[in-house]
Amino acid sequence: MAHPRALYLANLLQVCIQKKPPHFNAESIIHAQILTNGFSSDTFLSNRLVEFYSKSSHLDHAIKVFDGMPHRNIYSWNAIISACSKSGNLDLACQLFDRMTERNVVSYNTVISAMAKGGMEERALKLYYRMVGEGILPTHFTFASVLSACGTLVGLVDGRRCHGLVVKIGLDENLFVENALLSMYTKCGSIQDAISVFDGMSQPNEVSFTAMMGGLMQSGSVDEALRLFGKMHRNGIRIDPVAVSSVLNVCARAEEDEWEDLDQNHGICGNLHRWSIQALITKYGFDSDTHVSNSLIDMYAKHGEMETAEMVFNTLSIVNSVSWNVLISGYGQMGNSNKAIHLLKQMKELGFESDEVTYISMLGACVKSGDIEAATQMFGNISNPTVTSWNAILSGYSQEESYGKAIQYFREMQFMNCKPDRTTAAVILSSCSGMGLLHFGKQVHAASVRAMLDVDMFVASGLVDMYSKCGFIEAARCVFDRMPNRDVVSWNSMITGFAHHSLNQEAFTFFKQMRPNGMSPTASSYASVVNSCARLSSLPQGRQIHAMILKDGYDDHVFVGSTLIDMYAKCGNVDEAWLFFDSMPVKNVVSWNEMIHGYAQNGLGEKAVELFEHMLSTAEKPDGVTFISVLTACSHAGLIDEGIKYFNSMEEHGIKPLADHYTCVIDSLGRAGRLMEAEVFVDKMPFKDDPIIWEVFLSACAVHGSARLGRKAAEQLFRLDPQNSAPYVLLSNIYAALGQWSDVSAVRALMTDRGIIKDRGYSWIYHKDGVTTFMVDDQGATNCKGDSFFDEVNPDHNLVLSNNGDEICAI
Repeated sequence: MAHPRALYLANLLQVCIQKKPPHFNAESIIHAQILTNGFSSDTFLSNRLVEFYSKSSHLDHAIKVFDGMPHRNIYSWNAIISACSKSGNLDLACQLFDRMTERNVVSYNTVISAMAKGGMEERALKLYYRMVGEGILPTHFTFASVLSACGTLVGLVDGRRCHGLVVKIGLDENLFVENALLSMYTKCGSIQDAISVFDGMSQPNEVSFTAMMGGLMQSGSVDEALRLFGKMHRNGIRIDPVAVSSVLNVCARAEEDEWEDLDQNHGICGNLHRWSIQALITKYGFDSDTHVSNSLIDMYAKHGEMETAEMVFNTLSIVNSVSWNVLISGYGQMGNSNKAIHLLKQMKELGFESDEVTYISMLGACVKSGDIEAATQMFGNISNPTVTSWNAILSGYSQEESYGKAIQYFREMQFMNCKPDRTTAAVILSSCSGMGLLHFGKQVHAASVRAMLDVDMFVASGLVDMYSKCGFIEAARCVFDRMPNRDVVSWNSMITGFAHHSLNQEAFTFFKQMRPNGMSPTASSYASVVNSCARLSSLPQGRQIHAMILKDGYDDHVFVGSTLIDMYAKCGNVDEAWLFFDSMPVKNVVSWNEMIHGYAQNGLGEKAVELFEHMLSTAEKPDGVTFISVLTACSHAGLIDEGIKYFNSMEEHGIKPLADHYTCVIDSLGRAGRLMEAEVFVDKMPFKDDPIIWEVFLSACAVHGSARLGRKAAEQLFRLDPQNSAPYVLLSNIYAALGQWSDVSAVRALMTDRGIIKDRGYSWIYHKDGVTTFMVDDQGATNCKGDSFFDEVNPDHNLVLSNNGDEICAI
């Protein structure tokens, strides 16, 4: 039986422990009494002292008491481990746990809970499996921690495994565990599992309803989330500020067209829309709740109703930094950086401390308004930026196509030991794509693998896009094939990559596999595959894709429409191109350019010029590509003076002529035999090192037999493009046409000395069995190579096409 004095001291300790906060001085006196009375070896009293010092946040004292105990029991170990866990010293807690010779469920629960709360979710999960392996039965406290860890890790497989054990040991009707399961499934994005758990709950509480609303909101089921709020009210479930804030967040996520559907709900949400939200809050008496008010401001801000958001802000009885941040963020989303900066100054003047969230909101405002310098200044105000801040500034530079600057900041981020996340990796991969930095992109890939980010669908899609745009299509395909889950973005990246690298068969194959794999083609999918049809001049296949576009309702998409115009024009069916162009409800400058260029490349220069003149009378303004199209039309139609007039008018439209515009004029003058004018034009142009211009000039000299000018152009090409066989062949043809055979031999000998090999010409025939390519060598021998590009071919259309793309004839 315990000594009466020991019991008295134990009761005093219990009273002190229950005080909030514990009275440290009083407990120190009691500790002294324990030592004075010779009770230091009393295990029970020592355990109470450890517990007391833990509650009063004096871990060092608790450790001293524990280390001085001559006899420890399992409660002693659990008490000191709990003390270390509560103080945040997880390493020491784990060391003590490993030293225990005997552990019970409390020991495991203490450490697992500390790990789950302390950012060590993976270790918490491993310890849970160790616990089960040792035959210790988990409790509802165990599952609450483990399921929380699964949700944070998005570990759906582990979460379902835990769910199975929950059912097996009969805790599936425990409300505490049910809410933990609900939270885990919503965090893992498995909304159907969450619904199944929720529907099976006999007595869901406000936590259950709030978690389920959050899950439905994340999955995009806004209307269902609002219906659930109505059901919560009808069932008499207590509605607290958290639930009201949750429904406000749901409303904030609703798209504009969804607002029209909200009044069809029943119950409390029967006529819920943006103008009745405040009445709902007043009804429940949450007007003075700051969290609810901030959610209300956020809802209006998310829908761009900044006047109403500011009105609510001005009526708040209590304003905190979150209120300011939400308002600043709202103006940031609208790209109104001036207003956001004004609010920041006002916030500081009123004595509110700006934090990282404030500056991230400011970053968003500056980036959206295109003021990257102000964004950089805001970023500089953050003393210790987190990964969210780094991502904001990286995204800003990437969106402004300042890819080099984005990569520079990424390096600085690494030097500051800030661990990148999936958003960081995706943004930097986008910058690598924009600059064609394959080597650096590979380094990012390697770093992503080490950080286990490569399995993330968002990052993997970025890798596919990066490798495709950098010309490493095999690596892109490898990454795509290894993706555990794929979205439409990754499919589009592969299709676009194949099309960009003229791998049209692969592009079509991937396109056809989208629907069987549960993916519906998007505007980007159709645009890429139509481009493949255009490059192959495959009219039957193009018409099949057009039919699919009509079926899926993308014919009104201006980007897709522009590619269809280009496809029909490249296939020689300019009338269908015009019919589609004329029927487009919305046209942009790309649509006009494609139609003008379509007329030009099909020899209808007059119509191209007429359409260009009509474009000038509309609200659509021409760009540099427009002038290339109309200058090409003038060149092909022999409208030389009109072309020069349009060239001279470019500056009136605020467009500076580029090398391509000079090329078009030189081609026009060359076709007309006005070589002296072309020479003067070449001598005055600022792009004297552009090989295309000299090749066009040389071609004109070959047509009109000008040896002097031809040699001048050829010598420039020998310097600029030494491995190109075309200038040697053209110059040789000029000399041969003039009977200068010694010069012909000299050019041929020069080709041999420099190791220049003439490119082979080829044509291809499109027939019912596929596509067959004919290669012709220098001696006139013909080699045939068959390639089946399409699985489905219209047997009524057989076309033979030359490799210059200009000649199309039916056979």
